[in-house]
Amino acid sequence: MQIPFGSRLLEYCDWAKQQRGLTDSSIYYFRGTIRRFLRWYGPIGRELSSVHASDIDAYLAFGSGRGWARVTIHNVVAALRAFFRYGAQEGWCRRHLAETVQGPRIYAQERLPAGPTWADVERLFAGLDVNRSTDVRDRAILMLFAIYGLRECEVAKLRLDDIDWEHDQLRIPRAKRREAQVYPLLPSVGRALTDYLLSVRRSTSHREIFLTLVSPYCPLSRSGLYDMVAARLKPLNVQCAHHGPHSLRHACAARLVAQGLSLKEIGDHLGHRSTSATRVYAKVDLLGLREVAAFDLGELS
Repeated sequence: MQIPFGSRLLEYCDWAKQQRGLTDSSIYYFRGTIRRFLRWYGPIGRELSSVHASDIDAYLAFGSGRGWARVTIHNVVAALRAFFRYGAQEGWCRRHLAETVQGPRIYAQERLPAGPTWADVERLFAGLDVNRSTDVRDRAILMLFAIYGLRECEVAKLRLDDIDWEHDQLRIPRAKRREAQVYPLLPSVGRALTDYLLSVRRSTSHREIFLTLVSPYCPLSRSGLYDMVAARLKPLNVQCAHHGPHSLRHACAARLVAQGLSLKEIGDHLGHRSTSATRVYAKVDLLGLREVAAFDLGELS
């Protein structure tokens, strides 16, 4: 299906990568977000030069009616503002349109990370059948999400060359860093990957590790990974806001907090660029918070 004003979107994405140096992950998100707006706006029948703030308000109201959370609306606004700011610079949209687009205020660390408990994660793995090809493949994928806390795009991009069997290391092309991050290849994960590669994965020209199981065999997409994880978590009645791979990343972080690792160590494990991204996990350390709440101030109380 052709995207309305698709050439403008492609032009912006090329500029964002070449001139602003945005990561592939950021560009992927911005492209998808802006594409959805253009598909909504296209049938109106007006040029991008005729977009008004009221059009964007109507689009945000449309999204809100479909259940978008405040954070989602905030992120959509950020993407559209960047797109229209570039459009004004190039002369194909109103000069001050980007500044008129307003979204909800988001307060730092206002929400707890949403993920399943580690007991839920254990139930997830317990339900896998070692004799089913799909489960053999998905077991390896789920381990990368739950144990290493990887993002969807990082698992989707993982290639055969990223596994160093000789030194038992795993090379992860981090989405928000310029260089890859090397992890020890845990024996359990190594066995899961070996089982998949030797007994399930078809031999193809693709170098990505995880492929579809039916012809034509091609790399699993980010949406395919999301659908796989959600389809396995939802039947377990896991109580969390979202059921995709990122929920397993949260479960991984919460488990590391419970084991007593520092926020710096957890941030390094998750591939965070700054400690502010990791600080929210301090809020899930309930035992530590209770100790602080129970601290006796003596005469000062």
